[in-house]
Amino acid sequence: MNYVAELLAVGTELLLGDIANTDAQFISQGLSQLGITVHYHTVVGDNPQRLKEAVAVARTRANIIITTGGLGPTYDDLTKQTLAEAFGKTLLLHEPTAQRLRDYFMRNNKREVPANSMQQAMLPEGCTVLQNDWGTAPGCAFVAEGIHVVMLPGPPRECASMFTNCAIPYLRALSDATIFSRTIRIFGLGEPAVENKLKGVMETMENPTLAPYAKEGEVLLRVTARAGNQADAERMVEPVLHMVADTLGDAVYGFDVPSLEAVVLDLLKKNGVTLGAAESCTGGLFAKRFTDLPGASAVFQGSVVAYSAAIKEKVLGVPKDVLEEKGTVSEETARYLAEGARRVLGTDLAVGITGVAGPDSDEKDNPVGLVYVALAGETGTYVRRIYMGKDRNWIRTLATLHGYDMVRRYLTGKDIETVEELR
Repeated sequence: MNYVAELLAVGTELLLGDIANTDAQFISQGLSQLGITVHYHTVVGDNPQRLKEAVAVARTRANIIITTGGLGPTYDDLTKQTLAEAFGKTLLLHEPTAQRLRDYFMRNNKREVPANSMQQAMLPEGCTVLQNDWGTAPGCAFVAEGIHVVMLPGPPRECASMFTNCAIPYLRALSDATIFSRTIRIFGLGEPAVENKLKGVMETMENPTLAPYAKEGEVLLRVTARAGNQADAERMVEPVLHMVADTLGDAVYGFDVPSLEAVVLDLLKKNGVTLGAAESCTGGLFAKRFTDLPGASAVFQGSVVAYSAAIKEKVLGVPKDVLEEKGTVSEETARYLAEGARRVLGTDLAVGITGVAGPDSDEKDNPVGLVYVALAGETGTYVRRIYMGKDRNWIRTLATLHGYDMVRRYLTGKDIETVEELR
């Protein structure tokens, strides 16, 4: 059976923009790995009538409804009551949950459970109780009129843990098929370019499927197969991985890897190579993202944040005449930054990044979004000239990723300077 899910997030704070709906993002990612399609995300305030209306719509277009939020002890936590009424279920006291609440309040508060907190133990008749080991409000799941309803708490830590440990096993049991997915990570091609190269294949594939997901500055493809067992599903996915790699070439930087910088860290370690950087427009972001990785200290020596022309000249040795004639944002300056960082930091490789992050053009009237990224190594210095649009954060992020990509290509013997436009 093909399952289609709708996510119903309950909470006025979501509508007001006070918090982001990270629960929906996490759950959608997990459902895609189960082969369950999500067609709609709906957010409803703490209002039972509007929640009833949202449920009435959801049940006409989905056979799995997952709610988040509204399971706590306060007066506006009405998700269970509303969903139970909508599907003709009576709420009954679940004694094991009630006892957990009694134990919790006696252990932590030295008192009996308040009446409003005890309502968390009232659960729909015949439901599967999803025990909450990360909070007090349990989740639950039931099926009615051919629709599976799963209710989870709203706090992100509780929701993510319960979805992973409770909801996924419940949902996986709905099908006797095995779902297996692998991811393909791509840098150097934008989502439209990837889809253009693979559109014909993606439109005709049914099992396995191939779906694109835009990430920040890159693209992720997920290959998902459904089969009777794990081994068969894995065999179905393998040729798709090879086909995508052959089609997209060097833009594919890994399968089932967490990030481009993680791939670079692994390559540096395997090759016994050290890395440093000189950063202007990225302001230390290259170093920050890399040192977020455990074990980065084994290969990363540091980064010089050379924001001013004076630091570029005095610390990294960019000649004054180059800065005056070519400007701080130029191919020549990028080269000197990378070479200066390699010399000052004593590394095998060094990245140099300079560009115009905005909001205004620079002293040479270079446009916002123009960036030069250089890589200096034993075999020479390589430079990319990239234009990245006008959003400051996007420019800084993409410049950083280009730096990692150049290191990756250097260490794997690929073309370092040429890259297709991200479009």
